[in-house]
Amino acid sequence: MQVFRHIPHALQQPSALAIGNFDGMHLGHQALLAKLTQTAKALNLTSAVMTFEPHPREFFTPESAPARLCSLREKLEHFAEAGVERVYLCHFNKRFAKVTAEAFMQNILRDSLNAQAILVGEDFRFGAKRAGSTQDFIDAKFNLVSLPQVNLAAPDSEAERVSSTRVRLALAAGDLQQAALLLGRLYSVSGKVVHGAKRGRQLGFPTANVHMRHERPALTGVYAVKLNGLNGVANLGVRPTIAGLPKLSLEVHVLDFNCDLYGKHVHVEFLRKIRDEIKFESLDALKAQIAADVEVARDFFIEH
Repeated sequence: MQVFRHIPHALQQPSALAIGNFDGMHLGHQALLAKLTQTAKALNLTSAVMTFEPHPREFFTPESAPARLCSLREKLEHFAEAGVERVYLCHFNKRFAKVTAEAFMQNILRDSLNAQAILVGEDFRFGAKRAGSTQDFIDAKFNLVSLPQVNLAAPDSEAERVSSTRVRLALAAGDLQQAALLLGRLYSVSGKVVHGAKRGRQLGFPTANVHMRHERPALTGVYAVKLNGLNGVANLGVRPTIAGLPKLSLEVHVLDFNCDLYGKHVHVEFLRKIRDEIKFESLDALKAQIAADVEVARDFFIEH
């Protein structure tokens, strides 16, 4: 898979192009990418994706932007798994935000990316002030491929469209089962294991400190997890009991494991929420709670 971190100046090979943020890569995104590769193959085109970094809402309203479901690296890994051949990363800044819908279609999609087929979500908006819609693609004579819509019923309610918002709500509520249904897999975070302050080791529970790529995760608290397939207990949050400036961290205590993970890129899957993150009056109280969390996790893994 080729990754372009800017819009190429030279005319590209004819492509079928999917456009979107693709945060979380839920079932709706997966269906869109499946349609993309199917369309590209049928029309003898290159399968390509255009996505944005940062998320437009992070640019316009950073204080109220939605929590990130995945990092850029995780998103690229999902694209590769889906069989996408090219990815165009658009740096969303003031200049890009001023591009009109007409200029976006002509200068970027036609004159640069040579997009012969366009695939977007039904509510997709584009161009300055979000003036462009799917009807503009049709009016401009683009081949707008019919889009799949994936619905999933919530408990005691009618079926609703799968969306990143529904995934965020499920994770925020600690409903990992519902999140997994929307994603088609367990929710996970991946990252490099880095050196920390070794406080977990001092408390008798050594942890792998996984570097977080973003500061606004979709979930926080203590969880039973799998780290590269190994049973563990994870704390994702700001460690309120530890003195000093609050800093987001993902710390995983792997059960019955004592090997060096520093420098390794690991994959942490969230299986069951144990509790919210809370502040304890002392390190001894924290240590006792960690021991209790470990026992809850052990029982969970025995049961499952």
